[in-house]
Amino acid sequence: MNIIYVFIVALFLLDSLPCFDIKSQGIKSSIYFGLLIGTPLTLIWNALVIKTRHGKIIWTILPTTFLIIILIVGPVKFIYSIGSWQTQTILYQNRHFSFRTVEFQMQDVGAFGYNKRTVEVFYLTPLFMITGEIPNDEEKRIDWIKVDKYVNELGLKGG
Repeated sequence: MNIIYVFIVALFLLDSLPCFDIKSQGIKSSIYFGLLIGTPLTLIWNALVIKTRHGKIIWTILPTTFLIIILIVGPVKFIYSIGSWQTQTILYQNRHFSFRTVEFQMQDVGAFGYNKRTVEVFYLTPLFMITGEIPNDEEKRIDWIKVDKYVNELGLKGG
């Protein structure tokens, strides 16, 4: 159980980085709900199952830390941050690397509407991506092809 929990925490920490994003809504939801539900369960499991005092102390530090963070942030605010960024339009594609694009993306935040951004995206896999600011210098502009491909991953009407 501890190995699964540490894996969930590692993916959560990666997703917390401003430049790293989890593209798959299913994986991101599993990580956030796994952390929300798994934290108290892992804490109780470690307190009851681990016999040595040293082991209990070591294996309850991580769940206790995340339980405090979740309580400070608030479970509702934590749940609202689950939405993943979805590509609406691919604006530019790199001439040399097809997995590097400039995209207009939107994030569903429930009743609050949508967050919007335009970023340079470097796809590690179809599930994970690294994002950054749009290149503005002249040297990089010749490496980009304007494509304006409407993707609509959120499935919004119109467009």
